[in-house]
Amino acid sequence: MGRIENTGELAGVTSKFTVRDFTELIKVGIVNSNTITAFTGMWLAFQLNGISFIQNLDIMFFTIVGSALIVAASGAFNNVIDRDIDGKMERTKNRPTMTGKISGKKALVLASVLLIIGIGMLFMTTWQAGVLGILGVFLYVVVYSMYAKRKLVSNTVIGSFSGAVPPLIGWFAVDPSFSLIPVMLFLVMFCWQPPHFYAIAIKRKEEYRAAGIPMLPVVKGIERTKISMVFWVVLLSVLPFFMMELGMVYVILATALNVGWLVLSFYGFKMKDSLKWSRLMFVYSLNYMTILFVAMIVISIFL
Repeated sequence: MGRIENTGELAGVTSKFTVRDFTELIKVGIVNSNTITAFTGMWLAFQLNGISFIQNLDIMFFTIVGSALIVAASGAFNNVIDRDIDGKMERTKNRPTMTGKISGKKALVLASVLLIIGIGMLFMTTWQAGVLGILGVFLYVVVYSMYAKRKLVSNTVIGSFSGAVPPLIGWFAVDPSFSLIPVMLFLVMFCWQPPHFYAIAIKRKEEYRAAGIPMLPVVKGIERTKISMVFWVVLLSVLPFFMMELGMVYVILATALNVGWLVLSFYGFKMKDSLKWSRLMFVYSLNYMTILFVAMIVISIFL
């Protein structure tokens, strides 16, 4: 680890920290996807509770920007924590914390600033949203990144808790009272993540093995991972029937998407090329989440 740090510092002398390096540090793809789910939770809270969106643009601003900042901070913290393993994996070896574009100390400072501002903005909506923001960061940075990812085969499931928090933040920023829809949004995100990330883990199995990360395909094998993926998609398929408040159009659309994913999941037991199948599962999972959450937003307008 020390050798990597020294190499990075030398690289930093000749290389500037660019916008692209910043987006890689904060994991901008994860920031974007989590911000979309936070927006969906917030939007549904406005629509289903008859609260004017236009008259509460300040809540929208603080919720979306605050959520984006805490997710960005979490990604930066994760990059600092993972410096000892990122160099062993092809997909992470060029992160700015590895190339020396930014030192671990500076990345920690940047992450801390983003976190403080983001949490502060969430507390400007409701204290519940602020507390959920803190909980989400703690689960991802401390529970997942520092412990579960490195020690437990169930790391992906444990990490799914933090990934399911953003829609709760969005909802509770508008309506801090308990109801079924935000719980279902949490469960949708929670059940979606294992099959999505297991698809990545199958493709990158040998990289995770080299890094010493006990991902399910590494420890239990690909066939066992396929069974787990089917299990989570089955659970996901039940959830639309608890979201009747969004109307039958949503229930039918979500069920159709779930059936499609189930068919593809079971097809994995017949398909000989597991890597090709995992790529299909990954692409389907991305399209699934995009279509589902956009549909929630559009359909809620007409309720």
